[in-house]
Amino acid sequence: MLNYCRNCGQYHADKIISEDGKTMICPNCNEEQPLKQLPLFIITGASGVGKSTLSIELYKKEKDYIVLESDILWFEFFNDFKDNYRTYRETWLRVCKNISQIGKPVVLCGCSIPEQFENCIERRYLSKIHYLACVCDSDLLEKRLREGRNINDENWIQNSISFNQWLKDNAYKTEPNIMLLDTSTKSVEESSKFVDEWIMERL
Repeated sequence: MLNYCRNCGQYHADKIISEDGKTMICPNCNEEQPLKQLPLFIITGASGVGKSTLSIELYKKEKDYIVLESDILWFEFFNDFKDNYRTYRETWLRVCKNISQIGKPVVLCGCSIPEQFENCIERRYLSKIHYLACVCDSDLLEKRLREGRNINDENWIQNSISFNQWLKDNAYKTEPNIMLLDTSTKSVEESSKFVDEWIMERL
């Protein structure tokens, strides 16, 4: 919706954003259109670490933000590692910026890292992206995958463990940094309270 110019009808994902973030300008005809440039909150983490359970708990709290699970838009044609899943991330940023126009930011849960969003064309429509990663002990993660989710695919398990460790090792090296939440000894209620407060502090 926002990528179409209401004046010339041209589609541009690369509209010019004013310095105050309240206006977007068509690069074809210079038509100005109002914009609510809100932050986006990304909750990432390996499979089995507890993101989906956390998301469900946040649904109960949401009054000032909208919680979405990124897997709802996943189709196999997005599975292109060569471009770092660029099309998938651009699609989600486009969805989030349109939802943001109701005046509430989006909290998006799913496996990702900052560089997959920060280099996207659609990134310009959001004021700032805040990143939080759920992590846990490797042995506990394997147990959750095997016993909690009945996963026996060894590649899946090892990839999840590797990503979980990568987040621990690199959270403060990425740009922007990733806040870590260790769910190893926290209840769902404790984790959701932490995340809710983390979001509200940044609104």
